Amino acid sequence: MISHKPEYYFLLRGVTEQQDWESWLIFMLKAVEVTAEKTMKRIDDIRILLDGILEEAKHKLPDRVYSKELIELLFEQPYCKVKFLVGRNSAKRQTAADYLKELESAGILKSKQVGREMLYLNTRLYELLSS
Repeated sequence: MISHKPEYYFLLRGVTEQQDWESWLIFMLKAVEVTAEKTMKRIDDIRILLDGILEEAKHKLPDRVYSKELIELLFEQPYCKVKFLVGRNSAKRQTAADYLKELESAGILKSKQVGREMLYLNTRLYELLSS
């Protein structure tokens, strides 16, 4: 919408001045269509990334650390904290911290100290969401 702001306002003026609803509605429907297509592509890209990281984690992580649920949790947000795992009853605090460190050692996450808290970034997901 923002990139087509002048056209949007031109068509909106047509609605108020000439009752030209059809042109404005076609514009809006096209915007919805384009947004839906981009969103579907992004969802497909996220699924492909998730599948790739699941496979990568299976090969790089020790069996005691790897679980599909853990990797899926890393895709709920582009970052993870120890308390996210603890809150899901996935692990106790120290075990959760160890899991995240293992994921970092495997190159799946990247740690970043923010204040007193350690965040673990899913950089590939972040880059995909930012593009």
